Amino acid sequence: MSASIPASTSSTILPLPPAKDIPVTFTASLKSWWAAGDKQGTASEERLLRRLPFFQPEQMASSTNDSPVIAHRERVQLAAPKHFLNTLSIKSTNSSPTAPPPAVVLHGYGAGLGFFFRNFPALAQWAGHRGTDVFAVDWLGMGRSARVPFTIKAKRDDISGRVNEAESFFVDSLEEWRAKMGLEKMTLIAHSLGAYFSVVYALRYPTRVHKLILLSPAGVPHDPNNLTMPSRELTDGGDSRSTISASHSAVAASTGGVKQIREEQKSIKDKESRSRRLLTYLWEEGWSPFQVVRSTLFWGPMLVGKYSSRRFSGLTEEETRDMHDYILNITLSKGSGEYCISHILAPYAHARMPLVDRIAALKLPITFIYGEHDWMDPQGGLQSLENLRKAGNHRSRMYNIPYAGHHVYLDNPTAVNELLVAELNDAGEQLYLFAASRS
Repeated sequence: MSASIPASTSSTILPLPPAKDIPVTFTASLKSWWAAGDKQGTASEERLLRRLPFFQPEQMASSTNDSPVIAHRERVQLAAPKHFLNTLSIKSTNSSPTAPPPAVVLHGYGAGLGFFFRNFPALAQWAGHRGTDVFAVDWLGMGRSARVPFTIKAKRDDISGRVNEAESFFVDSLEEWRAKMGLEKMTLIAHSLGAYFSVVYALRYPTRVHKLILLSPAGVPHDPNNLTMPSRELTDGGDSRSTISASHSAVAASTGGVKQIREEQKSIKDKESRSRRLLTYLWEEGWSPFQVVRSTLFWGPMLVGKYSSRRFSGLTEEETRDMHDYILNITLSKGSGEYCISHILAPYAHARMPLVDRIAALKLPITFIYGEHDWMDPQGGLQSLENLRKAGNHRSRMYNIPYAGHHVYLDNPTAVNELLVAELNDAGEQLYLFAASRS
């Protein structure tokens, strides 16, 4: 790609103190709990974003260097008082009249835009090369967006009413954000529950979506006995083998490949321990894992630390510390959007209104991406492709990413970034044919 990103002029930026070590003692956990708050949350996010040479912190004056893109954070205010969406804008400094629609990156359940720090450089190069923009947004009530009250008025037995209210909380605020930002059309790149909401958004506002790129999407299958295991988010480790290599590129999904992933899932599910079953039960019954952590008070940072150390073991030591601090401050923030989970997902973590039964109404290109060691059941992706094709939509594809789990974009960023850029350039068909030859 021709547009290169120059080195950061870090001398003009006030230094941030490094993230503290992940606590392993009660005393360290207590100190970490005491320090958490909005100020610390802002710093934790900025540590991740300062890895981007084109990122400009708020206290830094606008740069006049020759970077093809400039990134900054902002709180985009919505109409309701105290409602805002935390936003990272990566904007081209040389907009093109033939630029493709901007890309909007959306995180999953209980996460935040900082999770994509390993993907922003490739997306920024794409934006600079094509003269367009990239945005990353925290969903309302999650990440560092406004933690407003989340309430559902529909009765417990009114499933469609509950689902509609929960979905509206997220997709209506995204639509308001889009209008506020002046975007006519967007390509949505979304992970997990964020991918679920992105499909719902496209169903409600189809003229505003150019393409959907769904990373390990939640809520797709309708089989209550599917092999999705949300408890694995708390127990799986990262894949430290995700090094930069062409052999780790995306592979076009096949029936055989999906069968292999599902066999691994079934094997793990059959060996599920009592403690893991308890975690699964709590998740399926609508308990927020963040609520559980907050209820432990001073022990919370240690619990989050165990998750961070295990799940992000494929990152460097410094990256793991920074991710831990970021996740900790998100987790300890006031509960809000996280309470959607029991309204969207039924027991066994399948959607109350599965996407596989709804997605065929879309006429736009859709790309499904799953990790080789994903805990999200990929069978729903294959079924969705079949339903889309029966409805006349032949512009949809599905890929498997080697050496990656549920956080596929973080576990193997090389393969995912290559795939994202190809899809954003509408070169996905050629890449798919090449990937199919390797599957």
